[in-house]
Formats: sequence, C-alpha cells, structure tokens
Amino acid sequence: MAKEIKQIVKLQLQAGKATPAPPVGTALGPHGLNIQEFCTKFNDASKDRMGEVVPVEMTIYVDRTFDFILKAAPASDMIKKKINLKKGSGRPLQEKVGKLTQAQLTEIAEAKMADLNANDIEAAKKIIAGTARQMGVQIEE
Repeated sequence: MAKEIKQIVKLQLQAGKATPAPPVGTALGPHGLNIQEFCTKFNDASKDRMGEVVPVEMTIYVDRTFDFILKAAPASDMIKKKINLKKGSGRPLQEKVGKLTQAQLTEIAEAKMADLNANDIEAAKKIIAGTARQMGVQIEE
C-alpha cells in the first residue's frame, strides 16, 4: 500500500550546501521532519553538482518520512553559466548583456527538457529563448 502524502515542498538550494538553517529549517520544520537527515541526503545526492542551484521537489508523508527528486538547474542559471554572465540585464528590452548561439540554446533545452512543459525540442528551445530574452540575452539566428 502506498504511503499517504501530507505535502509536496519545492526548494531551490545550493548543491552540496544544505544546512538546517533557513530556508531548509523554516520549510521543513512545521512538518516534523528530521531536517539534518534531509540535509545529509540532499548534500550526498547533489555533491557532483557543486556551484549549481538545484531545485528539489520533496514529497512529505504523513508518517514523517520523505522522498525527494533533484531537478535540473533553473534555465536562467544555465544561460548565465553557458555565456559566463554575472547577472541578467536590469532593462532587458533596452540593454543587451550577451548572446546565446543556436547550439548553446539547444544544449540548454535538451538538459532542461525533463522539467519543461514541452512536447519536443523546438518547444523547449522557445521556452529557454523566452527566459534568455527576459534576461537581456540575444539569441543568434
């Protein structure tokens, strides 16, 4: 028999650096979980992705146990990493801060595909291109 789900919690944490301090403690404390146990498991699971922000989707069960799934890094982080950008533009429509090639766009879309609401790679590329535009990054044709 499947366990009864109490809640699903989504967090974005630095890979390998989760601690019981906020935001982890404040998100998980009210559910009565062993926060240190989660931090240890998360850090072990994400240690190969150091330096990345890792979204995690956590399923909390009524018996105070939990499961979690690591997702791909946020699209904006992937774009910044790909073109060595510190941060996006404050005025994305007027001020462009970088360029993304079609090849780079495809790479990011393929890596992010599992987390996107897209049926094929072309749809995924459009979603990533939209994120890039909002950051002030141009897409090369």
